[in-house]
Amino acid sequence: MAKLFEPYTIRNLTLKNRIAMAPMCMYSSDKEDGKVEDWHRVHYGSRAVGQSGLIILEATAVQPQGRISAQDLGIWDDAHIEGLTELTRLIKQHGTAAGIQLAHAGRKATVDGDIQAPSAIAFSDEYKTPVAMSKEEITETVNAFAVAANRAADAGFDLLELHGAHGYLINEFLSPLSNHRIDEYGGSAENRYRFLREIIDAVRDTWEGPLFVRISAEDYTEGGMTSEQYVEMAKWMKDQGVDLIDVSSGAVVPAKINPFPGYQVPYSETIRTGAEIATGAVGLITSGLQAEEILGNDRADLILIGRELLRDAYWPYQAARELHTEIESPVQYGRAWTF
Repeated sequence: MAKLFEPYTIRNLTLKNRIAMAPMCMYSSDKEDGKVEDWHRVHYGSRAVGQSGLIILEATAVQPQGRISAQDLGIWDDAHIEGLTELTRLIKQHGTAAGIQLAHAGRKATVDGDIQAPSAIAFSDEYKTPVAMSKEEITETVNAFAVAANRAADAGFDLLELHGAHGYLINEFLSPLSNHRIDEYGGSAENRYRFLREIIDAVRDTWEGPLFVRISAEDYTEGGMTSEQYVEMAKWMKDQGVDLIDVSSGAVVPAKINPFPGYQVPYSETIRTGAEIATGAVGLITSGLQAEEILGNDRADLILIGRELLRDAYWPYQAARELHTEIESPVQYGRAWTF
């Protein structure tokens, strides 16, 4: 059995393999109310049929002003629970675990009205200038993450991920490039981490299942965060009960990135070794052999597949053939494996 297809246990959850579908925005809540539409039902259900061990839903907004776009999924209202429950049912009926990424876009939100950030600094000339959050607004947002975690539990999700990457609100607090505050939420690494610390504590007060945090391990800009600096924060996350760091990179400020196959894997390896915490590798991982090398050399514990699962919902079957491993398929598809 290839390591990619071995079961993997995280806290109280056992995944049938180590393939996870990375959260990717679909911008398909067409009524702009944050609710699940037919697109989501087909999109996520088909990836579960494709035998991914875990599917993490796209960035799902904990507050309406925290949407990346007006078409984002939402979890800021009890009215969202019904549609999300339908998605967890569709995913889990195929033996796949259902996760959800809780998010707030911060200064990269493109919705109407004021947008929020740790400091009143626009991401670029194409974005609005945000309003620097007051301490009361910080507390409200922390509470919104906690309430969203309760709704996720009610909807039947197995796993939560906090979106602390790609220049969205949590990432904005963590990076000195976007956080110029002079109060207890800015300045030192401990202070810049405070917002995420409060969110993790609030979520952990009600959520007992696996908890991931996605980070941007490199800012690719002088004076920004590096994977070595994130080792310290990853240790803090581990102490707070975070089970795995989902290691991505970039996008807190405009920066030139030269991607290549597996370009983010070294960041995963650095954090995994330095903080002694499980990590997920993501970023131009496209083949079973590539995924197996990452796992076999202890560079990550999970493989998160993004664009490749957009191109091929049944990528796990292709990876299994490449690794000479047999995996179960739905009875309806059994004839595909007989000649």
